[in-house]
Amino acid sequence: MLYGRVEEQLQIRALLNGAAAGQSAVMLIVAEPGTGKSALLNLAARMAGNSWLVLRCAGIENAPEAPLGGLRPLLAPAIGHIGGLPGRQRAELLAVFGVLDMPPAADRTQVVIGVVALLTELSSTQPVLCLIDDAHWLDQTSTEVLLSAARRLRHERIAILLAGGPEFSRHGLPELRLAPLGVATRGVLAAARTTELRDRATATPMGRRNDIVDRPESAQTAVLVAATEETGDLDVVLRVLAHLGLTVDALEAAERSGVVTVMNQSIDFPNPLERAAVYRNAPFTQRLAVHAALAAALTDQPDRRAWHLAAAATGPDETAAAALEAVARRAATRTGYAGAATAWERAARLSPDPIARAGRLAAAAEAALDAGQHERALELADETVHSMGARPEERARLAIVRARVEFDRGSLRAAYRLLVDGAADLASVQPRFAARLLIGAATAAWTTGDLSAVATARITMAELDLGQQRAPLLASVDGLLALHSNDHAAGVRLIRTNVRHTRSQPSSRPTVLVAVANQAAAAGDLDDARDILVELARMCRELTMDGSLPAVNGALGTVEMLLGHFREAEAALTEGVRIAREVNQPNRVGQAESILAVIAAISGDEERCRKLTKHALCQASTDFNAIDIAHAEWALGLLDLGYGRYEAAIDRFEALWERPDRALGQWIHLMSDRVETAVRLRSPDRAREPIAALEQWFAATHSPWIQAHLLRCRGMLDGNGEAYARALELHASEQRWFDHARTALLYGEWLRRDRSKTKARSVLRGAWRTFERLYAEPWAERARTELRAAGEAAAPAGSDPAALLTPQELQVVRLAAAGATNKEIATRLLLSPKTVAHHLYRAFPKLGVTNRNGLARVDLRRGSSGEY
Repeated sequence: MLYGRVEEQLQIRALLNGAAAGQSAVMLIVAEPGTGKSALLNLAARMAGNSWLVLRCAGIENAPEAPLGGLRPLLAPAIGHIGGLPGRQRAELLAVFGVLDMPPAADRTQVVIGVVALLTELSSTQPVLCLIDDAHWLDQTSTEVLLSAARRLRHERIAILLAGGPEFSRHGLPELRLAPLGVATRGVLAAARTTELRDRATATPMGRRNDIVDRPESAQTAVLVAATEETGDLDVVLRVLAHLGLTVDALEAAERSGVVTVMNQSIDFPNPLERAAVYRNAPFTQRLAVHAALAAALTDQPDRRAWHLAAAATGPDETAAAALEAVARRAATRTGYAGAATAWERAARLSPDPIARAGRLAAAAEAALDAGQHERALELADETVHSMGARPEERARLAIVRARVEFDRGSLRAAYRLLVDGAADLASVQPRFAARLLIGAATAAWTTGDLSAVATARITMAELDLGQQRAPLLASVDGLLALHSNDHAAGVRLIRTNVRHTRSQPSSRPTVLVAVANQAAAAGDLDDARDILVELARMCRELTMDGSLPAVNGALGTVEMLLGHFREAEAALTEGVRIAREVNQPNRVGQAESILAVIAAISGDEERCRKLTKHALCQASTDFNAIDIAHAEWALGLLDLGYGRYEAAIDRFEALWERPDRALGQWIHLMSDRVETAVRLRSPDRAREPIAALEQWFAATHSPWIQAHLLRCRGMLDGNGEAYARALELHASEQRWFDHARTALLYGEWLRRDRSKTKARSVLRGAWRTFERLYAEPWAERARTELRAAGEAAAPAGSDPAALLTPQELQVVRLAAAGATNKEIATRLLLSPKTVAHHLYRAFPKLGVTNRNGLARVDLRRGSSGEY
């Protein structure tokens, strides 16, 4: 019986009912030890009953950190179903079980997709309940995979309950937090336990289960070896037993106990909880001996050997520490930064040398930050700074850690000060490292629009002894300053040089590459910026770099929006917002929402645009994020322009021009919008300043897409049809289709007024179609109005059936129309096949079809980035 948890029982019952009905659910049970979280998991298993498939595992305190070791006992009952998965996912999961001889988690994304696909396959015949106890003691890679898989489940009959201590909170998933039981309930519970213990003591031993404690000591040792050897590899267990002076007879006796089963060269615990119990209840000295024996047997598996060496250590041990350092370095490029942080931290704890200890703690803090574990990163940073071996280099690295946390949380000026102070601490011993900190400080100041602070950071950099790196390092800040001067060409040249130099450095960190991509975008090189960010986003996802992904996605979403790829931008930004909220990065939320507001303005969704700008302005007000505020204001101006509120629009645009960041290259569109608004107000004098700026930018960059904007504006001011026509050619050559449609709309209006109605209709019809496909409703309505004025007999209305689909439904339907199977679509979009089927089920009626064959009759191109 479970005492005093009525509300919690109701929540679990509701979760199970929803999952049984086809709505996958996940919940974290977070509580202090001894408050009943394990009892709630047992209750959930009883509630599920025999009609559910119940999969269980438990974390083990102080167990070796074997990557993906926690997945094996959870999924062991389902190993027979892995053969039906697609090839790459099947191979990755078989590697987890040790069936294939390949490094586990060579591709983390495929492991996640494989887990989703496997659970979905199991749920096709009966509901599936996954119970993970003491989840805070699972290995980091298993935790990350399980959480990532849980976030991708939607419409399957799957429920996942993970129970852990308070440190397991803040994963962005629903939580059930257990408060301590009341005094009365504790009294009832104590009385019940006393009765239970008395009944056990008087019970007859004849009915007792054939437990391992009744077996010889050798059998107990064999069971302990099987519990400690996390993969269930029979060959390894036999080698360890031989090292301990035991034979296969010990394992046979262990199997007769019923605690373990031996089959197909593998050892399993039918009840995964007993594995944890065996390990916890074994004497400390026996556990040490088994770990040492495992380390000796695993010379061909360095990662696993390292963790067993660490578990066998009773004090500082440089051999184990060095082995774990190697594990951490490999994890950062293969299995993810959360696991790397754990390996670095454990290596630090085992380090006998204070200097090595401090360096490893600093590395752990950096890896934790990249994994999105901000609080853990700050705790490790504090410990490092106060440790005996901390050198200026470690203090500087931790200044970067602290500054990134402050920046992501919206305290940009605090980030600037941390970096400047860190650079001062390092200037005499590591001047190039100090320069790196000052570049970060300059970027933080630039984000706030504080050009004087940028200049101060540059002056400090110039005083450093930078040797041959002096020119490229200074160029990275000089470019930012030059963009705000009258010599735009100099700024563009410097930034392009800096981008090329940084991209040639293979060891550049994500934060550096994001800054470089932002500079490229600011200099007008949007395609280069996109190339950098697409590759960076892929890397961050594979290595679960949740600490960096919101910044990457925010920058990528900005660039995609400027390129007119609104669907791609929305997908990146939405993912960025979700992760930023999970890891407590409000500054990144504000960044993404300000760009989503621009997209909402283009689509004419006034309510959403105003809501997002309000959120973005509130987020950015913490420490005056000038770029986010400018984006939000631009969104509101663009909304006014789209709906013909020209006075309100030009007031916003001109106010933005007075801001210190007005010269940024991403404001080419803003300058063009300002010219259009002035012309529509018949106030050409108010267009002269932005026209002059566009001319300077084209002279500096010679970019065709900027020339197209300049020609559009010349066409508006001078009534020059040739300028319009040439602008359309350039837009098309650069594949900037939203810009192309806006120019076509203006050109069509001019042609109609010039009494060239036949040509006007042709141009306007193309503009209307593109606006429709890009969901730019205010602009589409204006094009329809112009078409009617130009004599279109029956101006088309927005009736595209694809407009009824959600963004994800549209993605799924397009792939299905191209012939992809549900499993192939699931792999491509990181969904489960069941979720793909659900999207198709909802989409078919909207499109007026009943099956995949009918999709051939539907135009699914709307919302794409290209012209059709």
